[in-house]
Amino acid sequence: MSQQDLDIENYVPEKVKKAEKRIETHPYDTEAWSVLIREAQIQSIDKARKVYERLVAQFPNAGRYWKIYIEAEMKSRAFERVEKLFQRCLMKVLNIDLWKCYLSYVKETKGSLPSYREKMAQAYDFALDKMGMDIMSYQIWADYIQFLKGVEAVGSYAENQRITAVRRVYQRGCVNPMINIEQLWREYNNYENGINPLIAKKMIDDRSRDYMNARRVAKEYEAVTRGLNRNMPSVPPTGIPDEVKQVDLWKKYIAWEKSNPLRTEDQTLITKRVMFAFEQCLLCLGHHPDIWYEAAQYLEQSSKLMSEKGDVNNAKVFSDEAASIYERAITTIMKKNMLLYFAYADFEESRMKFQKSHSIYQKLAAIEDIDPTLVYVQYMKFARRAEGIKSARTVFKKAREDSRTKYHVFIMAALMEYYCSKDKSVAFKIFELGLKKYGDIPDYILCYVDYLSHLNEDNNTRVLFERVLTSGNLPPEKSGEIWLKFQDFESTCGDLASILKVEKRRQQVFKEEFEEREATLLVDRYRYLDLYPCSPSELKALSYRDLSKKYAPIVPLPATTAPITSTTTENPKTEEESEQKAEYPKPDLSQMIPFKPRQFPPVGAHPVPGGVFPLPPAASQILTLLPPPICFQGPFVKVDDLIQRLGECQIPEVTIEEPTENGLNNEKDIAMETEGQKRKRDGAGDDSDEDDNIIQAPIHDIYRSRQQKRVK
Repeated sequence: MSQQDLDIENYVPEKVKKAEKRIETHPYDTEAWSVLIREAQIQSIDKARKVYERLVAQFPNAGRYWKIYIEAEMKSRAFERVEKLFQRCLMKVLNIDLWKCYLSYVKETKGSLPSYREKMAQAYDFALDKMGMDIMSYQIWADYIQFLKGVEAVGSYAENQRITAVRRVYQRGCVNPMINIEQLWREYNNYENGINPLIAKKMIDDRSRDYMNARRVAKEYEAVTRGLNRNMPSVPPTGIPDEVKQVDLWKKYIAWEKSNPLRTEDQTLITKRVMFAFEQCLLCLGHHPDIWYEAAQYLEQSSKLMSEKGDVNNAKVFSDEAASIYERAITTIMKKNMLLYFAYADFEESRMKFQKSHSIYQKLAAIEDIDPTLVYVQYMKFARRAEGIKSARTVFKKAREDSRTKYHVFIMAALMEYYCSKDKSVAFKIFELGLKKYGDIPDYILCYVDYLSHLNEDNNTRVLFERVLTSGNLPPEKSGEIWLKFQDFESTCGDLASILKVEKRRQQVFKEEFEEREATLLVDRYRYLDLYPCSPSELKALSYRDLSKKYAPIVPLPATTAPITSTTTENPKTEEESEQKAEYPKPDLSQMIPFKPRQFPPVGAHPVPGGVFPLPPAASQILTLLPPPICFQGPFVKVDDLIQRLGECQIPEVTIEEPTENGLNNEKDIAMETEGQKRKRDGAGDDSDEDDNIIQAPIHDIYRSRQQKRVK
């Protein structure tokens, strides 16, 4: 192979390079992935397989992407790989198009086998069990019936078996809400009448009521699912309007299924339909933890309901399914979502499977690129509930050994010892141990101070303040809240001299802040909780900063002062309202465009700093009628070259005639006009000329002759 051939083979288009860069920055950029998919579809499967594997790894529950990958493998006749792909995705991705692809694969590849009929029937039964409740599943039902009708039957026994099998599928399908259920019902009527008209009426009447109920629900089903984008790949929540709308539509669909539209008393069927709705929703909203949690919660509630009814077997099945929902979540898309891990651990704890809960917490804490502090806090709580304080101490030991943990685990362990084991000395030792490590963090110090204050140990609290403020570990810029807490402590427990002493020391530490603003120290001395000795406007004038709110900035003076009117003195509420007015000018919201952030605006859009400016309604309507951009294959105009050519064009000059005078363009016209006017003036008094100009009536004037007859 020559060097030129190698260069051609290794050539990467510019659009693919740009798409790869976008994916590096935003792994869930579906537009960039679409570029890679289109490029992969025109390559050999050996080169495109890496792209497809990356695609399904990034979007593991996107049925459309799995179908594209499988169809590419089917084109290359790699049936072993196809079957492995189906094993990876089929049970987890309940996408109707993917399952139709599976049935087509079985029909094409297993047709030559002796056991083809059995395998095909098993495939159809499998598909209907998983996807039969889908609103678009009519084609699967119809294909299955057509397949059964085409099976050869030799002898009356085999014929009866075939009739029974076809009837069973018809009867299952006619009570299943879906689009085209009316067509299936008509086909069933014709089938029964074709077999035996005598028993057909009874068979049809027995199913008629259930069919009418299913047809009613099918119409509601179609209405409640209208607008759902079932092929939308699951991406992390972004909060854009389209996504919010889809979330709302999915939740309405799930709530509709929970309302039991079939009005059946079979709790198993209700649960199955609701879980099918959840599964469909998770294909598009798999990164929303609330959907996973609600699905598991519904199964847990169904399990309890079945247990109350005495159905122990189904109760266990639903409980195990709830656990599998949690397990799927934390092993696929939501690997780092703490909320689902904690909910899963609590669920297993409620089932008294403490060892499983331990493994869940340990699995989460073992993830390297997370902050495990909250994990250890919740783990300690669980260990204390399930096995006692000794088990919690073991977890605390593991937390101390983990270098990623923060000060919260020390506070949790100390307070647990104080409240649960009633041992103040152990709690005091834990706080002291944490102070050595986190002596420069104000939040930890304040928690330690609060603990000592609750114990009513004034001396130990005062000693702690002195140790922290004089040790040098705490930078002055972080000590403001500690000094305020110290001042509040002295004003509550100390005397006036100690209060003034703390104020003086505080002023020495923050010389620049309190320079020429000593009055703000008085505000801190006399304030209590949210009560202040000055009005809000006076506090602003003093440039007072409330240090009880973390790192709050100095409040600036208001730009303008509200005018004092007679209503201000009459109605005290008006003064409060005027003080609560906005401190800064507000923008004119009526002139703002909708915030629709798009980092990569589509072609033809009008991007502005706030997002993409929406098109006028008329232009939007035209765009809906036009074909998509991918339909245009060229020719593509280079705009820069076109403008350059237009600029270089030599446009010939056109001679412009002189402006006309009274509608006359040249001297000849003017001369003719002058001559005509002169002739009129010369013959102004001659009547004969006027008579000559009168048009003579025709000899045989019918109109005049009729008028004369009327006069006679």
